[in-house]
Amino acid sequence: MSSSPTTLQELAESLHNCQRCPLAKLGRHQVVFGVGNPHASVMFVGEAPGFHEDQKGEPFVGAAGQLLNDLLESAGLSRADIYIANVIKCRPPNNRDPEPQEVETCKPFLLQQIAMIRPKLVCSLGNWATQTLLERKVGITRVRGQAFYLKEFVLFPLLHPAAALHQGTMLQPLREDFQKLKEFLDRHSQPPATQEGAVSSPTGTLQIDPPATTAQQMDLFGS
Repeated sequence: MSSSPTTLQELAESLHNCQRCPLAKLGRHQVVFGVGNPHASVMFVGEAPGFHEDQKGEPFVGAAGQLLNDLLESAGLSRADIYIANVIKCRPPNNRDPEPQEVETCKPFLLQQIAMIRPKLVCSLGNWATQTLLERKVGITRVRGQAFYLKEFVLFPLLHPAAALHQGTMLQPLREDFQKLKEFLDRHSQPPATQEGAVSSPTGTLQIDPPATTAQQMDLFGS
């Protein structure tokens, strides 16, 4: 019996040619695990691979990926700074929404990625990533651009770049989301030399402590 993966590389290898859900037999080309800085203090999580991601084996390499690169730059980030993955590691047919079984099958692997990388901030892109990580059925338009202090990390929901490409009216709100992200990072960043051994972000050391109003913030979701 093989032992559980202890590194990102081992986890990626354990998912190579994964057959755990029906997507393996529904036309996916390859598993799209994730890419980026394995020690990133900021991680981005999307929904699922699209056509170009399925072909290349990397998340966000199509048109939405190009837009994401521009948005990252506007927030003072780059692909080299962050780690990026999806809730679902395989492309659903015709880019349909993931099925509940597919989410439940793949979610543990996303949580393992987060546990191994240990980001201080996780930015969820769109409804699926946000609802999966919050474990609540809440619309992205209600929570976008806000920080939610969870047990292991801060979640910062953002609109999905692909949605903005499909609906032009969402592009400006998406840019506003990333401006709010930049402001959040600026507020919680210190010069790299201020704390020995701390995790560095592109803008310095990222120090995020839960505010006293966390309980009030969670009331957004209701009971």
